[in-house]
Amino acid sequence: MTALITVENLCMDFGEKRALNNISFEVAEGEIVGVIGRSGSGKTVLLHLIRGVDQPPTSGRVIYHVAACDGCGWMDVPSAAGKACPKCGHSLSPIDVDFWDPANESLKRRIMTRSAIMFQRTFALYGNDRVIENVMHALEDINYPSSKAVTRAADLLDEVRLSHRMMHIARDLSGGEKQRVVLARQLAKEPFLLFADEPTGTLDPGTANLVHGMLNEAAKKNDMGMMVTSHFSQVIRDVADRAIMLKEGEIEVIGSPDEVIDRFMEGYSDQETYCRAELGANILIARDVIKRYLSVDRGMVKAVNGVSFEVSEKEIFGIIGKSGAGKTTLSRMISGIIEPTSGEMNVRIGEEWVDMTKPGIEFRGRAKGYIGLLHQEYDLFPHRTVLDNLTDAIGLEFPKELAIRKAVITLKMAGFTDEKSREILDRKPGELSEGERHRVALAQVLIREPRIVILDEPTGTMDPITKIDVKHSIMHAREQMDESFIVVSHDMEFVRDICDRIALMRGGKIIALGEPEEVLARLTEEEREIMGKPGA
Repeated sequence: MTALITVENLCMDFGEKRALNNISFEVAEGEIVGVIGRSGSGKTVLLHLIRGVDQPPTSGRVIYHVAACDGCGWMDVPSAAGKACPKCGHSLSPIDVDFWDPANESLKRRIMTRSAIMFQRTFALYGNDRVIENVMHALEDINYPSSKAVTRAADLLDEVRLSHRMMHIARDLSGGEKQRVVLARQLAKEPFLLFADEPTGTLDPGTANLVHGMLNEAAKKNDMGMMVTSHFSQVIRDVADRAIMLKEGEIEVIGSPDEVIDRFMEGYSDQETYCRAELGANILIARDVIKRYLSVDRGMVKAVNGVSFEVSEKEIFGIIGKSGAGKTTLSRMISGIIEPTSGEMNVRIGEEWVDMTKPGIEFRGRAKGYIGLLHQEYDLFPHRTVLDNLTDAIGLEFPKELAIRKAVITLKMAGFTDEKSREILDRKPGELSEGERHRVALAQVLIREPRIVILDEPTGTMDPITKIDVKHSIMHAREQMDESFIVVSHDMEFVRDICDRIALMRGGKIIALGEPEEVLARLTEEEREIMGKPGA
């Protein structure tokens, strides 16, 4: 196979921390390479260096072997050398480009126009525009002929199987649908290489499998290579031709997906056990809660339709259901971000019950201070250190010594070791892995000492071992701080292992509520397929 990219002795330092150490490998033309590793292994840093994002490497080289047109500047794969340029008809000539050499900046920009990237946890869509308009914006960016843009956009939506959503407003789509719009927008650029950084980390298993299939189909149809990072072995099995496992910034093994996954899963076990918690009195009571939306496309939508439940002190309460069931809307009402259309939502603060349906500092405003929410697309301040993010950046003013003490304690509750907690205090979010950023975001919620913590897809982008850490951090926080947790998730194994009770939602209603095994037994075959069979 013809080499498209050669990575030679690539190293990347952030201060005194070495994120990548002597990384060397090749990516062939049209090949799909999967990169797997635990949080902090260097996956995202590697992907960004090969794509040209952020800053140059500390040392080493990324070399692109391409065919370039001297007439219009078009770049193509190396096997196109000697052929006519598809844009202007000039001959394409082979060229090797040292990607991060400042002297090659113009060549680097030309290569970057022929690659595309799907970032993790950000859909980067025009939220108020229709789906087809989002794809047309991407075509405008590459100066696609306006007379043909509508037809081309419709073709791309056919390719990602979203023709039935082309007139929907982008913000009203599910997570999986948004990710497919992102894919259509990237395909509009006609890339010869797509970088996908945790492309399905926040999606339920059924939707993730659909997107994996889309990525494979897109690669074959468009003669496109890919580099895909993931914590999840199934992503690598579904998508990759060849896989690389990173461990602490170094290549541990390169080989077939099965070989690499077997190495990655060595020693994966969960030995820690917990006693069943003694739950306290009710801390949250919801009665006949309804939330209706007026949608331009669908008229009146009943996102949540008459739900009732209670949550006790120290309880870990799960809310499950497939995409569109109403889980996230319900969690946003519990947190006070949105108010119900009707019904009751009462939270106990001390010995008093506060009505969350009423605005004002004595009602919803008062209760919100005791409810923490970690949503899927969390937002840390990128130019502030971890310590700042945990303290003054969210309005907590401590003397320096107390700030550090409090930050370290909270980071440990979020799954870091004492040593790691102190090590990352002066780092910025961009110097952390995705899994580490997720745990810092959880710590940012816990440091405010809420009585109720709402976790929206807490394990979305985590590898199996980090997921164990998160489970332990929640259990420890419950034991040490008497916290109550509401976990909104499509991860059936996680909710089964961690929750005291779960509520199953369908069509905006709670159709089953009870102990995990009892409720999970009520899942339909479709729900099992979409959300992932427990224990599978």
